[in-house]
Amino acid sequence: MAQTDISLSTHWNNRANYNPAFIARTDYLYLFFNTRHQWVGINGAPVVLNVQVSEYFDAIHSAFGLSFVDDKIGATQSFNPMLTYAFRIAKKDKWALSMGLSGGMFLRTLDASKLEAETSGDPTLYNYYRKMNKPDINTGFELQTAHFITGISSTHLTSISKSDTLFLNTNHRYAYVIYKNDDPITFSYSFGMQVVNRYNLTVVEGNVFIRVKRPSKMITGPLNKGPQEILDIGLTCRTSRELTLLCGVMISPYFRIGYAYDQSLLSKYSRFGTHEVMLEYRIPAKSASTQVRCGGKEFWYR
Repeated sequence: MAQTDISLSTHWNNRANYNPAFIARTDYLYLFFNTRHQWVGINGAPVVLNVQVSEYFDAIHSAFGLSFVDDKIGATQSFNPMLTYAFRIAKKDKWALSMGLSGGMFLRTLDASKLEAETSGDPTLYNYYRKMNKPDINTGFELQTAHFITGISSTHLTSISKSDTLFLNTNHRYAYVIYKNDDPITFSYSFGMQVVNRYNLTVVEGNVFIRVKRPSKMITGPLNKGPQEILDIGLTCRTSRELTLLCGVMISPYFRIGYAYDQSLLSKYSRFGTHEVMLEYRIPAKSASTQVRCGGKEFWYR
């Protein structure tokens, strides 16, 4: 059950799948889409489709979101629609603390006809189809300071201590810290570390990101001001013996396209790469301003 939660390399850009507190950000409508094709070349390898929509309202210190996750692995397919709420508990001059809660349904189907049976046409398999569903809840906290982002979260709370529901989903736990530093002219960078306990598997990963800016082109838009960000590149390393190269291009101050490639260091999987494509779009509210709403650019949420 290590992939009960979808495995995404671009979670450094969007953590809403496993920490609903992430959506309590600046005053804009946030749209996020990505798709992941894992271990290309292996029949039945995981394929993920993820859609996130959220908006933060500063007047009530609250954010509301909606997400849909479709995950296919072998003969199984899961669908996870969720409603998300996040509340900005505190917003001081130098730090902000948010908590979040997601609720929805987790649905999984098993179609045994997709299995490759040793005996072709085995009726025991081809006549077996099972569909299960149960309520689903995620929760988490996230703390933002001028240079650090830290968070903890837990997913699939309704499955805690219920070993008889392993096929449906299992409880996962996350903890992370990100250091970020912005150069006002040329580039910004960040370092991150995350620990994930996926039922009986624990994975530690480290990440570094560099985002390049164009000093000659200044922006005066509602979401960021100063030199335009044009591209970014990142690298992630996991204890599951996997390396990920991430890159992104800012089509406009509000629209970003990203790509990630995973390379396994395990000999049996090294020839099967994993590809991930991400689209990120921010629609600013008429009153939005990172300078006014968040107390300074240090609260530009990554």
